Amino acid sequence: MNMSKEAAKRVNIVRLKMVRESSLLYSQRRIRTAVDAVELFQKFLDETDREVFLLLCLSSKSEPTAIHTVSVGSLDASIVHPRETFKAAILANASSIIVAHNHPSGDPTPSKEDIQVTKTLQQAGELLGITVLDHIIVGTEGAYVSLSEKGYV
Repeated sequence: MNMSKEAAKRVNIVRLKMVRESSLLYSQRRIRTAVDAVELFQKFLDETDREVFLLLCLSSKSEPTAIHTVSVGSLDASIVHPRETFKAAILANASSIIVAHNHPSGDPTPSKEDIQVTKTLQQAGELLGITVLDHIIVGTEGAYVSLSEKGYV
């Protein structure tokens, strides 16, 4: 075997798979409204003191198949990129997704950045064939804003 003067480099052979960390019993079979999704998201966001960005993967029948924490940020910011958001959605064979994050201040009013992230995720989802159904911002005491209901999605 005739090797060139450059040293050979190893290439890793990889396999991707999702690992179930735990599961959660959810009374609704399907997500029909933002309220249905908020009920599920609040179980993950109730007692956090930082922004947490979550992904809910849905089947073609709008049945929840997986929830994934995409990002944990600071008190008032979270870094969200389509690459990290859609990685779990692709592995879960999601037909559509709903994303959500909390505002630890308690006020679920969307920021300009929240709206821009939503638009960026929608564009990425269109390319991937995964529909972004909603982006929900969760505040305190049951308060939330659905960007879909507000016309941004």
